[in-house]
Amino acid sequence: MFEIIIASIIFISTYIFIISEKIDRTAISFLGASFLLLFGILTEEEALHFIDFNTIGLLVGMMIIVNILKTTGLFQYIAIKSAKISKGDPLKIMIIFCFITAILSAFLDNVTTVLLIAPVTLVITDTLKLNPIPFLVPQILSSNIGGTATLIGDPPNIMIGSAANIGFLDFILNTGPISLIILIITVYLFKFMYKNQLIVDEDVKKKIFEFDEKLALKDKNLLIKCLSILSLVVIGLMTHQYVGFESSSVALIGASIMMVISKANVEEVLHSIEWTTIFFFMFLFILVGGLEKVGVINHIAEIIVSFASDNLFLASIVLIWTAAILSSFLDNIPFVATMIPLIERISLLSDINVMPLWWALSLGACLGGNGSLIGASANVIVAGILKKNNHELSFIEYFKVGFPLMILSIILSTIYLMIFYI
Repeated sequence: MFEIIIASIIFISTYIFIISEKIDRTAISFLGASFLLLFGILTEEEALHFIDFNTIGLLVGMMIIVNILKTTGLFQYIAIKSAKISKGDPLKIMIIFCFITAILSAFLDNVTTVLLIAPVTLVITDTLKLNPIPFLVPQILSSNIGGTATLIGDPPNIMIGSAANIGFLDFILNTGPISLIILIITVYLFKFMYKNQLIVDEDVKKKIFEFDEKLALKDKNLLIKCLSILSLVVIGLMTHQYVGFESSSVALIGASIMMVISKANVEEVLHSIEWTTIFFFMFLFILVGGLEKVGVINHIAEIIVSFASDNLFLASIVLIWTAAILSSFLDNIPFVATMIPLIERISLLSDINVMPLWWALSLGACLGGNGSLIGASANVIVAGILKKNNHELSFIEYFKVGFPLMILSIILSTIYLMIFYI
């Protein structure tokens, strides 16, 4: 009983500090994990055992691949070329950029995508003398929607895929279709929401053609090599279940080959990895592992089993909406890290088909990030970029747009779950 109380206090206290953001989330999760060792809840071996190194490896591998690829200037090239294809029409630029953001977020990750696309968007909006917010708010939502579609698009999916042995193709076939539907509807609504703010003179539109997208490509030979390796990595991720490889192995092998072929500065590449995020994941796994060892996860799972065995439909609906609302205002990663062992335990304690629960968790956690300005890392990053460029995106301004569209996306996802899985 003592261990249950201590583990629960450590977990809840850590979670409260993560939510409050008064202390760096990596630092406080490190402290919480350390207390589990200090009080003897976990041994060092047990702590390492609870870390999902497949998730960690996949994150590190994809971070290396993306950081090398972005040095080629490919993403700037795509953005400028797209602006030219739209012939400087702001509405068309907004729509095209939304789809580019969503596609890149599905195959890279949403944070990296907005870091690459947002600065180019600001250059284009500055040229057109337009407010960048009607361009960047749609990009925020598109990045989170696109990230929902694949295994590697959003960290919660990486965690879910690793825990439930759900592969790249599984995500594309299950979360991909509804993500595409939500994206199309969302962009269509943005067309009406911002159309009065996306008007410029014909003379101003012509300035877009002054950009030379070819100058953005810094190393064409490296670009060809990187794209070839990235293609093989994507193929590997799509087939890893059938050839006996972990997804992390595919990503790390691809990253190692890209580092050698590109002759990149290893120190710079390793420095570009978001190590604070990586360690945050590791400490979270340990914290949840503490709850799992003392039996808290098992006890909660038993309660849910007794409820879900009678009504899997209601359990799935409650999960997707809970995940969405919480992920709008809290970091979705701790929530998903807590729910994963719960769903795993439910599958062991009963004959319930837990796949609807996995998809409900994925859709709720990923799409819920669109609900507020602090709902996902991509949102916070874009707001920071805007502020640095003397444009303020307030919490309320974003909330008025993002929260209703998030609710719409969850309604659509709920209908999708009801039709195909429940």
